[in-house]
Parts: sequence; structure tokens; C-alpha cells
Amino acid sequence: MTIEIRAGAFDPWRELADFQQQMTGKCGKYGATTVFVGTMRDFNEGDEVRGMFLEHYPQMTEKYLEKITLEAAQRWELLDMLIIHRVGEILPDDPIVLVAAWTVHRAAAFEAARYLIEELKSRSPFWKKEWLPERERWVIKNTPAG
Repeated sequence: MTIEIRAGAFDPWRELADFQQQMTGKCGKYGATTVFVGTMRDFNEGDEVRGMFLEHYPQMTEKYLEKITLEAAQRWELLDMLIIHRVGEILPDDPIVLVAAWTVHRAAAFEAARYLIEELKSRSPFWKKEWLPERERWVIKNTPAG
């Protein structure tokens, strides 16, 4: 299980490939890998968004991410998990989050990855300030899963 919070840009596909290469002793053990990559949109709530600043309180955020990965490990037979979440200045089309789950069978991989991203989106302690063309605003609620 690996959790990283990063202040800079990252390439989710390179991170995924690098992580999977380092999964020594697990090659041939997993039959499914589910991956979710979230990127920044240039719109929200009907408005153009030019960028945003994503804030967090490091100890609180890390503790929460550890909690949800432990919960996922108790609910599903996971061989490994990876979460990378971006903070700081983010522009449209930048990757914000990477969630990956490795399991023996696909159902557990899908369910675990969905659980992790939904928990991240709905309850994790991140705060978003969006930059609109003529003002800034704090995001009060995340978009629903749909």
C-alpha cells in the first residue's frame, strides 16, 4: 500500500508502470488491476474554471488516506494499492488523483478502487479554491458520483 501527496505535477501512467514494476513477488499473483485517474476540468457548476488551488493539512490528510486504505484492505483481498493525490496549483487537464487496486479477481479490484475514490471525493480533508475569470471561490461540495 502506497499513499503519496504531491505538490507537483505527475504522469499517472508512468507512476502506475513504475509502481507495478516494483511489485516484486506479486507478478503472476494478480488477475486484475483497476485504475482511476482524475483530471481537472475547465468548468464547474456551469462556470468556466481557469485553475484551482488544492489545500490540505498534511497530518490530517495522510491519516485519513491511511484509514480508507486499511478499510479497503479489510473489505477486499487486495494484493496492493496506490494512491497519489496532487495539492497546490492545478490547471485544467492536469492529473489530480491516481487510485489503483491490484487483486486476484476483477470484482474486488473494481469495488475497492471505487470505494477509495468515492471516499477521497466525499470525505477526505482537501479544500479547493477555484479561479474563475472574474473571481475566486471555495468549492463547497464535490460533484456527485454519476
